[in-house]
Amino acid sequence: LTGTSREQRAFQYVLAHAIPGDPHHILQTFDQWFVGAERHMPCHSTSGRIVERVLSERAPLRVLELGTYCGYGTVLLAQGLPPGARLYTIEGNPQHAAVAEKVIRLAGFSEETVELIVGPSEEVIPHLREKHGLMKADLVFMDHWKRCYLRDLRLLESHQLLAEGATILADNVLFPGAPHFLQYAKTCGKYRCKVHRASLEY
Repeated sequence: LTGTSREQRAFQYVLAHAIPGDPHHILQTFDQWFVGAERHMPCHSTSGRIVERVLSERAPLRVLELGTYCGYGTVLLAQGLPPGARLYTIEGNPQHAAVAEKVIRLAGFSEETVELIVGPSEEVIPHLREKHGLMKADLVFMDHWKRCYLRDLRLLESHQLLAEGATILADNVLFPGAPHFLQYAKTCGKYRCKVHRASLEY
């Protein structure tokens, strides 16, 4: 009714209520908005704790996120990075990327720590090394279109962008589901797979 997108409304709420430069408070404020007003958007629950645990265990220095959306997951990833690490995040929707850019900078992360790349993942991935300096990713977080999971994993492989022992963390592989991605990951012989069970929303 207002003509303002859901993502813009979320950012306006965060801008009005969150403490700038405090990533944890930014996420808490997002959660308040999601639970209180916009149940269609993700919040920091089981999936967030899984991300935090993987970051703590792996301490990756180069992280690639596919699907920035409004920047929630990006802030979640960035706040758990070890010193000197860098996060590259790709968003195909320019409107979502514009909101995410504001959220990321509001949380206090500079372009040296978090680089937001706007464009379709299948076009960006082949040029990550020469255009953005990503030699190999230690952790890849997939949270974009589920039908693109397998295609983009194969692209990362073919362009040798995965470090030895890299972790691929893919959200929502059971529902709405990424069956071809799951089948490939389980049968190709390159990966050890673990499915983390969460509530239906996640």
